[in-house]
Amino acid sequence: MPNRLATETSPYLLQHAGNPVDWYPWSPEALERAKAENKPILLSIGYAACHWCHVMAHESFEDDTTAALMNERFVNIKVDREERPDLDSIYMQAVQAMTGHGGWPMTVFLTPDGAPFYGGTYYPREDRHGIPSFKRILTAVSEAYRAKPAEVAATVDALRDLYVATQPVAGEPISAALLDGAYHFMSRAYDEAYGGFGSAPKFPQTMSLEFLLTHWARRGIENALSMAEQSFLRMARGGIYDQVGGGFARYAVDRVWLVPHFEKMLYDNALLIRLGTRLWQATKNAEVKRIVAETIRWAAREMRSPEGGFYSSLDADSEGHEGKFYVWDAAELDSILGGDAAIMRAYWGATEGGNFEGKNILSVASADPRALARQFSIDVAQLEPIVERAKAKLYEVRSKRVWPGRDDKILASWNGLAVRALAEAARAFGDDEFTALALNGATFLFDRLVVDGRVLRSYSGGRARIAGYLEDHAAAGLAALAVYELTFDDRWLARARELGASMTRWFWNEAEGTFFDTAADHEALITRPRDVYDNATPSGTSLAVELLLRLAELFDERGAYDRAAKVANSIAPAVARYPLAFGQMLCNADMLVNGAVELAIVGDPTRPDFQAMAEAAATRYVPSFIVAGGPESGANAGVALLADRTTIDGKATAYLCRNRVCELPATGVEQLQNGFDRLAMPVPT
Repeated sequence: MPNRLATETSPYLLQHAGNPVDWYPWSPEALERAKAENKPILLSIGYAACHWCHVMAHESFEDDTTAALMNERFVNIKVDREERPDLDSIYMQAVQAMTGHGGWPMTVFLTPDGAPFYGGTYYPREDRHGIPSFKRILTAVSEAYRAKPAEVAATVDALRDLYVATQPVAGEPISAALLDGAYHFMSRAYDEAYGGFGSAPKFPQTMSLEFLLTHWARRGIENALSMAEQSFLRMARGGIYDQVGGGFARYAVDRVWLVPHFEKMLYDNALLIRLGTRLWQATKNAEVKRIVAETIRWAAREMRSPEGGFYSSLDADSEGHEGKFYVWDAAELDSILGGDAAIMRAYWGATEGGNFEGKNILSVASADPRALARQFSIDVAQLEPIVERAKAKLYEVRSKRVWPGRDDKILASWNGLAVRALAEAARAFGDDEFTALALNGATFLFDRLVVDGRVLRSYSGGRARIAGYLEDHAAAGLAALAVYELTFDDRWLARARELGASMTRWFWNEAEGTFFDTAADHEALITRPRDVYDNATPSGTSLAVELLLRLAELFDERGAYDRAAKVANSIAPAVARYPLAFGQMLCNADMLVNGAVELAIVGDPTRPDFQAMAEAAATRYVPSFIVAGGPESGANAGVALLADRTTIDGKATAYLCRNRVCELPATGVEQLQNGFDRLAMPVPT
């Protein structure tokens, strides 16, 4: 018989609607029942693409005996962490404090008023490797709650102190020395052999790579560019990248990027599309461009809703096995690829014994196509069509397999990241297909998830729901700015400005000089969360700071700039100490320290001379770049960058500036390029 999750829209919650557990969604009803019956709350947090969430569900939540114990002794609440990042953040802090680690599934036991007193992650069906069984945990926790109230209260009080202690403390402000220190920290952590940072497991760390690219452009340090480019290429040649269908998996379980955790998340791919686009602007590396294009086409093909929004994730599992959809045995490759099999097996490093449970995860075995061409006595120019033909054949066969599950909810912040990345790629590559994807995605985002200047978090089954968080407002605002820079359509600029104002109204706390992750009118929780770390996605704080900085440059809004600087400076000590945890904020810090590079193009955006100027700017990498464009009539939505700027001799005219110091106006592409070259000179140390 379905439980209370049957009316939810989250695919993750619906996966549990048939459990014998008497699940509630997070709701006043659940909390009131816990208080009325004086029962502890069992809070289980996960997400649809989580492998171990599925394992625990099969072992425990689908088991009648375990469910009976849960129903008898607890009020049980199931939460999708992607819908409710506020709850996930609050209770993850508690679990990490209690256990020294975190992850999903997350299992937290709460008092009836929502205060945590015990928690962990995955618990097995039976005692295993020193981990107690879930039933043993359930019995022990319920007995402790009943028989040891003083100990429970002491734990609750200690954890309440944790939330106060984790608030950022002011110290030395953002500075050039901080940026240089972050670069040196990352260079020491960099894996020279395989790219990326540290050892296994290995995450893309996209925002830190973006900072390295920015630092290269500012300081002229070639090693910073090399670290960013080589990390991207190592990932793209590894098994973490889907060599057949495109798109990146969540992370690699090894140092060499070969064996992924096979789930694919929209946000990872959005961030990697944006990084790859910017790397191409800096290097013109054709391989980088190919990977970006393949990833975009994967997202368009497998992650896009008919309405234009983008779904959240693809599961790691299919048919009960992680990665089964993506791997190949040697005989399959021989049968499918025919005469191309030998060269493609060498290209992908596929062997009879395989590299993953007897099968092959495909990865590019050699970065030198010339060596492979010589080995098989072909011209190197013949290799690319062979590879593309093989990919098409394998994709056709793979499409007939049982597909991994897809979480088809559409999240505002992740779609904001995706639209921004698509708009930047469309602008850099001049690609009409990418432009259409960006515009359709942006239109969906603002039509379905923005209401009266406020953003809703999630859309599924034709319903938008859950009040949006700081990250939703900021990511949507940045997406609108990116679409404006692609189209020079003032409507997108107005939307970005409206969200900036809404974000400040609802999430800014003047007394504390900070943004919170939840709005002022959000439901009361045990603490008002503020997670400033850039983890798998940029923090709401980092996105908000960037949006304010960009709006401040466009509209000359001193208040917005001051708020952004105040927030960044308040967490500068943490940024200096843990730079790999603040990649996005470090990019913001570059704009604060070195200033934005501003380009205003005045003229008719539909004319070829204007478009040539815009294209010349779009194909270059420029750090902390702000672009505005439009006619000199003054009807430019109040954009300060365009004020009092006119065309010269009736030609589209570009004004290129940094720190309020401008080049001479340019009326031709060559003049503009020369101006960029002068601005590209490294900032003195």
